[in-house]
Amino acid sequence: MKFQLKPNEGIRVEKVRIGRIPALVLKPEKPAPQPPGVLWIHGGGYIFGMKEMVYMSRAADLVKRFGAVVVSPGYRLAWLHPYPAAAEDCYGALCWMKDHSEELGFCSSQVMVGGESAGGGLAAAVCMMARDRGIRVAYQMPLYPMLSNLDTETSRDNHGRVWNTRRNHLGWRIYLRGRVGKRVSPYAAPAGQTDFHGLPPCYTFVGSGEPFLAETLRYVENMKAAGIPAEAEVYPTDMHAFDLLRPEDEISRRAAQSFLRHFEYAAAHYRTES
Repeated sequence: MKFQLKPNEGIRVEKVRIGRIPALVLKPEKPAPQPPGVLWIHGGGYIFGMKEMVYMSRAADLVKRFGAVVVSPGYRLAWLHPYPAAAEDCYGALCWMKDHSEELGFCSSQVMVGGESAGGGLAAAVCMMARDRGIRVAYQMPLYPMLSNLDTETSRDNHGRVWNTRRNHLGWRIYLRGRVGKRVSPYAAPAGQTDFHGLPPCYTFVGSGEPFLAETLRYVENMKAAGIPAEAEVYPTDMHAFDLLRPEDEISRRAAQSFLRHFEYAAAHYRTES
């Protein structure tokens, strides 16, 4: 298992600060005309991870294939800074992108948000915060997202590879400072959202045997019930983040290609008014 924590050929990287946090801006060597801008949020159960994980993420393909401008925020981790620190850091990064779209070189009507695992949960939370605070997001890509601090039928007694019930409880306990099993704001645990109207269209994928299967599918069904275009694909594995950890596996290749197809469709069809 090899981790790619440096930029791929064809990607140039700028280090910036967004308020109190550092961030990376990834751009193609040859800029594309008015590409989408993507806020991509790293995973790690709200307690681990780093902004450089973007180099091994699905977002790196968006830079290389479509010329997207990707911002990866180094949000504060929950060991020292519990909720709402990470959510507010990532929302602040979205606002910064909106304010700097011209100088960053992307289309201001195509700001998208995505991430993996806890980053997917934060992506969903940021989209909710943006809707409620008057900022438009064109598309969301919360991959196998960590959405629910309440046990579901697939996160309860789960012994999947990489992430399981025990680790899930630990992450939520640290992020929410003991409020596992209690109702919290949907900005903290997006599965608790009751009003899905006005959220951006959504694509995600998830493993069939991993803890986040049920909450991912329920999130997408709730979006569809609110009339929002949304789709979830399920792959036969109990390995959380299988596409990142086993990129050469056949299902990882399929997931990566499907992700790119959905992004291409979104880039052609989804825009906001500003």
